[in-house]
Amino acid sequence: MLTELDKAQDKAIAAITAPGTQLEVIEKTVRGVPLKVFKNAPPTMREFFQFFFTHNAAREFLVYGEERMTFAEVYAKALCIAAAVQHKYGIAKGDRVAIAMRNYPEWIMAYIGLVHLGAVVVPMNAWWQAEELAYGLSDSGARLVIADEERLRRFGAIEGLSVPVVAVRTSHGVAAEHGADLLDDILENGPTDTWYLPPLAPGDDISILYTSGSTGFPKGAVSTHRGVVHGAFSYLVQGLALLKLSEASGAYVPPQQIMLLTVPLFHVTGLVPLMLVSIAIGRKFIMMHRWDAGEALRLIDKEKCTYFVGVPTMTHEIMSHPERDKYDLSTVTDWAAGGAPRPAEHVERLAKAIPTGKPAIGYGLTETNGVGAGILRESYLARPTSTGRASKPVVEIAILDDDGNALAPHAVGEVCIRSAANVRGYWRRPKETAEAFDKAGWFHTGDLGYLDEDGFLFIVDRKKDIIIRGGENISCQDVEAAIYAHPAVLAASVFGLPDDRLGEIVGAVVYLKPGEKAEPEAIIDFTRQHLAAFKVPARLWVSAEPLPRLGSEKIDKVSLRKTYREIHRAEAV
Repeated sequence: MLTELDKAQDKAIAAITAPGTQLEVIEKTVRGVPLKVFKNAPPTMREFFQFFFTHNAAREFLVYGEERMTFAEVYAKALCIAAAVQHKYGIAKGDRVAIAMRNYPEWIMAYIGLVHLGAVVVPMNAWWQAEELAYGLSDSGARLVIADEERLRRFGAIEGLSVPVVAVRTSHGVAAEHGADLLDDILENGPTDTWYLPPLAPGDDISILYTSGSTGFPKGAVSTHRGVVHGAFSYLVQGLALLKLSEASGAYVPPQQIMLLTVPLFHVTGLVPLMLVSIAIGRKFIMMHRWDAGEALRLIDKEKCTYFVGVPTMTHEIMSHPERDKYDLSTVTDWAAGGAPRPAEHVERLAKAIPTGKPAIGYGLTETNGVGAGILRESYLARPTSTGRASKPVVEIAILDDDGNALAPHAVGEVCIRSAANVRGYWRRPKETAEAFDKAGWFHTGDLGYLDEDGFLFIVDRKKDIIIRGGENISCQDVEAAIYAHPAVLAASVFGLPDDRLGEIVGAVVYLKPGEKAEPEAIIDFTRQHLAAFKVPARLWVSAEPLPRLGSEKIDKVSLRKTYREIHRAEAV
């Protein structure tokens, strides 16, 4: 049964998107599929930025440590970056340019500037090691990299790197040591205006975001300008609906929304629903370089943040922090989460621990530009195991069987999402694209779930061989490949282990070659040479017996996962 909040949200969204309004929704054929689109949305992200940065020019936008910048200041520097890379490196429409850094103001400005040029932005996972960075550069064909000092040093470990690097937040000496140009020098000495801006169309590529699936190497999900615009506008509608409800209830509405950025910008959550929506609504963006629960508490109190979004681990650490009561958290109206399931008990606990704010959760993927389903406040408390209903007005969710037939309510099948926000496919991977995106426009998520009679989505399992650790997708095959590189390992299997804080951690079991000896910790340390830290196994067992196999001779991962999850639980007691 729908709650009163559900009904009020539906009514507000219907009014906001009605015919004749600025956010009117119509039907349009996109890549051969009829989809709901925003009639008056900017055709590309260039126009999106031009309009909203102009509209919000005088407001304060970015806060990073002691640095504070208005919307106008950020936009001006972004356009200078566009001019600089065009003149110095010849970056043109369609060229791939990688951004490899943690959360810095330069990340945002580089993204805006590159999009302005028509370049295709390749956000690189800042936790990747040299091998992984080299793969991303090679696979995307990036012509230029913009990197911070830590990533610059990792690029230095890549043999034969021929891609020029622009360095930020480092010294002249470090930049010179690694053969990089310093962004500050380029901006100081270079032109401030682009000499040419190519025309852009809604279907032009805008970004390649790498996502770990079950195939080992990350796949590059290619977004178009239309997709990113509709992803941002979908969240914009949700926010405007809540604003209408707040105003109608007589609740205090601050003159400017203020959010704490806790997740990395190279993730779709940080990029689309957080950064881009903040630009659209004029929201102040308090940037954290990296997650720290104590620092988050301090910043929420100091900056009077109104909105919090993070993986479920983060809200758990906030409400469990020993110094939580020393800080004023009353300005936060919503404690949102995404990227991983939130345990049902955490929903109720959060509501009790911080009663001035309400819990919320969203469900979306890199391939959907973060758009999918959502649930919040009283509705979430009523259904704490649900990820909500399809985000109105442009998103459709269906539960399909293996033959592509829609299933009845409560029947478990694959969760599929269709909207104009979906990416167009995977970079140079036609086979994987055809497998994930069907001819009817549905993206097959690889998650198993069901819809109830009111359209609320419940995720029950995954078809894909991945581990979700604190919001990071980890390919089991990727980790297995690193383990198999160890000279003593004959067979290996990787799987997720339950964890109260992170949701899942990486577990592994190996069987050694005859006559070989290796301690679990030694094998774990070996993988650190090849894997980002978050992918490194937290637990590893050496089996005295050959790993069980199926009739197909594949390792029986299901039975191994069950066995070692039980061992893990028993050892944790």
